[in-house]
Amino acid sequence: MMLHSAATLLAYGLLSSKLALAAPLFGLPGLQSDSDVTAAVSEDTINADLVRPAQFSRVAYCSSAAVTSWQCGPPCDALGNDIDVFQAGGDDGLVPMYFIAHDPSTDTIVVAHQGTEPENFLSVLNDAQFFLEDLNTTRFTSADGKGIQVHDGFQKTFERTADGVLSGVQKGLADKGANKVLVTGHSLGAAIATLDAMMLRQELDPSIEIDTAVFGLPRVGNQEWADFVDAQLGGKLTRVSNQDDPVPIVPPRTIGFRHPQGEVHIKAVDDNGQATDVVSCEGQENDECSAGNTVFTASVANHLGPYFDDISFGGSACPL
Repeated sequence: MMLHSAATLLAYGLLSSKLALAAPLFGLPGLQSDSDVTAAVSEDTINADLVRPAQFSRVAYCSSAAVTSWQCGPPCDALGNDIDVFQAGGDDGLVPMYFIAHDPSTDTIVVAHQGTEPENFLSVLNDAQFFLEDLNTTRFTSADGKGIQVHDGFQKTFERTADGVLSGVQKGLADKGANKVLVTGHSLGAAIATLDAMMLRQELDPSIEIDTAVFGLPRVGNQEWADFVDAQLGGKLTRVSNQDDPVPIVPPRTIGFRHPQGEVHIKAVDDNGQATDVVSCEGQENDECSAGNTVFTASVANHLGPYFDDISFGGSACPL
């Protein structure tokens, strides 16, 4: 199935190339980026802000039974034995796996969503619905009248778990007396996590701190969506891209998709799985970061990792 996933990404790239040539005719946005400015990210910042979210995102690839019992092998062990998972769901297909937990080390309610493995592309049924559709303004009331559109498949997948996630987070905050939420995920899970974060920001009290750290995020919506995320999350979104991973460059900008700000880009990883060159990327689309990648130099392996601290994503580390 690795060839199938690569072919899917190549198809996106070919579509992007053809539409780039036709952009002036169809009034589509071109491929201009808005910055090429970067700044080094320290190892201390990576360890403080990104390693633990990545570990939770890795756990989301394990089965609900393994996660709820906290018997998911090395992914669970890395986070310690005191994580309290109080909700888990999904069917590893049309409803990707997710869980909600309390992390006592940070007194945070954590929402983590499963992503898409290149060798298990059932979720392509979601990903392939890549045309822009109006954002559901019944759910996102503050988006009404703003022309916001998002990836059709991502929105449908988000809707399948949104009510359960909202009620679970509300219950967790009340039961644990916490005032912080972390939303995280990889790949498809990163897209769903971003939609979750926007929903939670609208529905929860403004005093609740919401941090969103996602990995291998595809583009979720149009320019209006990207601006909406920037305005609502107020710099509390970090999206990590890894080297030549092609997923952050799909769906293409030539059909109207656009990333929000907050990218952290891994430029190099050593043989021990440690990121050796990590930068923060100014703007929404930065040519020195993932926006500078192409499908012709893509590495599907970079989508899985390692990212940093030898963290790779996928179910291979989970018990059968």
